[in-house]
Amino acid sequence: MSIQGDHGNSEAPVVARTDEEWRQELSPEEYRVLRQAGTERPYTGEYWDTHTEGVYQCRACGTELFTSKEKFDSHCGWPSFWAPLAEGKVRYIHDRSMGMDRVEVRCATCDSHMGHVFEGEGYETPTDQRFCINSVSLRLVNAEER
Repeated sequence: MSIQGDHGNSEAPVVARTDEEWRQELSPEEYRVLRQAGTERPYTGEYWDTHTEGVYQCRACGTELFTSKEKFDSHCGWPSFWAPLAEGKVRYIHDRSMGMDRVEVRCATCDSHMGHVFEGEGYETPTDQRFCINSVSLRLVNAEER
């Protein structure tokens, strides 16, 4: 799959809440990243260097998005994955903010901001992609809890 040209879909999110409901459910930092497309500082998030086996869920709605099997050490300061758990779990939006040309990754269920995906950086992964995801956007459910 090439991420070039993918701009998401026009379907409404399955989980829809008002801005006020999101503010009540999420911490201020979660709200800033998940609902306002913010970014946590590198090397500060809970999962950037985690190697625990399990599934990473969207922190806002609980949808399973990534697994530890696709997680790799990119040394960029954020959790990195070479693919989502399955097609359709995330959606892509062309992002030209901050003077950059990037592809934003959002949860397909609740439309929360996860991070960005990059390709062609030379990582030795099956997809040559790096899903650079904010830790605060995720919740890890380890294999023993499942």
